[in-house]
Amino acid sequence: MNRKKALRALAAGAAGVFSLPSVSKALNILPPALKGRINHSASQWCYNNMPLEELAQAAKNIGLKSIELLHANQWPVVQKYGLTCAMGYANQWGLAKGFNDTSLHAQLLKDYAATIPVAADAGLKNLICFSGNANGLTSQQGLENCARGLEPVLKIAQKYGITLSMELLNSKVDHRDYQCDHTAWGVQLCEKTGSENFKLLYDIYHMQIMEGDVIATIRANIKYINHFHTGGVPGRHEIDETQELYYPAIMKAIADTGFTGFVGQEFIPTQADRLLSLRRCVEICDV
Repeated sequence: MNRKKALRALAAGAAGVFSLPSVSKALNILPPALKGRINHSASQWCYNNMPLEELAQAAKNIGLKSIELLHANQWPVVQKYGLTCAMGYANQWGLAKGFNDTSLHAQLLKDYAATIPVAADAGLKNLICFSGNANGLTSQQGLENCARGLEPVLKIAQKYGITLSMELLNSKVDHRDYQCDHTAWGVQLCEKTGSENFKLLYDIYHMQIMEGDVIATIRANIKYINHFHTGGVPGRHEIDETQELYYPAIMKAIADTGFTGFVGQEFIPTQADRLLSLRRCVEICDV
């Protein structure tokens, strides 16, 4: 399952019942003494059959600072537990529709113009955005269209101190035809907008699939990146010894750049105790 399928399942009312206190050992372990070099977050959609309030309680116990990929009506829920939403949504469109489609620019401007002030009032710093699928557009056409659509939105974002973060996704396995599928393309768009309020969400899972060379790419482009996502390759599951990436080295490289943003766990747990799995993966990333 990927995020698009998870969101579809949630919208269809497919969420089940999950009783946290009775099943998760993670809640019976004292909060870890995390090192503080990495700001830890987790993506809500990976636990979308768990009530958000219970997930927030667990996240606080694990030592996370954020639950992310939430809509505005969900932000107060996590804030009640002293957490933030490190990456918020501005609309319900998902990944395939984005700023490369000029027919969507007016509605995107309306959505972000409405959400940006609300995000600022709530103390958020980042809202996610997407290129959308190419649908026959060339790479250059996609860049031009995205830059044009982002321009008025970024003026509003600058006024309120909000950053729009375009996610880098793989178009090989999970999101066929998605246009912002290579770091270089995203960097070109950052340079084209010329705005400090536009950055990249570097998803380590997706970029390992598309281009590899993760640590060197992060080091070379860190000034364009303001958020990271994790995930095991292959399969987008736990980031432990079952997959091909060595996350302690990746996290150390990120921390060594002086990065002060968030790292969001976005793996799909395979273990029966999903919260204990989350806790272990946070500890792997705590360098």
